[in-house]
Amino acid sequence: MMNMNFCTACGHKTTEKIPLGDQKLRHVCSSCGFIHYINPKIICGSLVVWEDKVLLCRRAIEPRYGLWTLPAGYMELFETMEQGAARETREEAEAEVEIEQLYCMYNIPRIGQIYVLFKTQLVEGKFGAGEETIESRLFDEVDIPWAELAFPSVERTLRHYFEDRKNNVFPMHLETLGSRLDHTG
Repeated sequence: MMNMNFCTACGHKTTEKIPLGDQKLRHVCSSCGFIHYINPKIICGSLVVWEDKVLLCRRAIEPRYGLWTLPAGYMELFETMEQGAARETREEAEAEVEIEQLYCMYNIPRIGQIYVLFKTQLVEGKFGAGEETIESRLFDEVDIPWAELAFPSVERTLRHYFEDRKNNVFPMHLETLGSRLDHTG
């Protein structure tokens, strides 16, 4: 369990206990009774397509600096998943996209994350490299740098896309990734 010694609501000390009606150990404020829930983070992103190519960004940040990824990042408060995916694509690839559909969703329980990726179309073929990106590039399937992909979720999404494209049918994919032995995300 993550250590939270002080209440974010009132600043008093917390204790670990199972609140009434719950089954899990939580940090509970000894003064105001506020229960501190630690929940998974949601990552939103885009599989950006343009003329049978996909857009990948080379990471300029850790983790996995220098490796290729799909534009994605943490969802912000007060935005939808679609807005988060479009914002992250704008920030990382300087690209505007039209969202077509929810395409892949990955549970990654060992690191407390949920990846939500939308299949999108690049608007007017324009893209660049934001602050978190060394470079971005459109790739044909044969040119994908498979050995240099940053995360298993990126590889799985690309493999789904190229397989689904053969029949021009793009179902939503839901999977659980990672294990205690696989620490790459």
